Amino acid sequence: MASMTWTTSHDLEAFLDAAGQARVANVYTPPAHRGHGYATALTASLSRSAQQAGAREVVLFTDLANPTSNAIYQRIGYRPVLDRVTLRL
Repeated sequence: MASMTWTTSHDLEAFLDAAGQARVANVYTPPAHRGHGYATALTASLSRSAQQAGAREVVLFTDLANPTSNAIYQRIGYRPVLDRVTLRL
């Protein structure tokens, strides 16, 4: 099954950063449960809940090499805004 940490709306408000941004992280569905829309439904629901709690934007980071997840995120309303490279010094 896709996994999600459940929070109350009060808890969700605590996760918003100072800029009003919420982040969806670590979306994963085990191979045996893929293709049923679980991760899509959970990500869409969490994103709506964050917006209802006051998030001005909801962001996520995805692997550009994963066309399946990228298509899902775009289908539920996410749009690519930038590529990111992190250099560790």
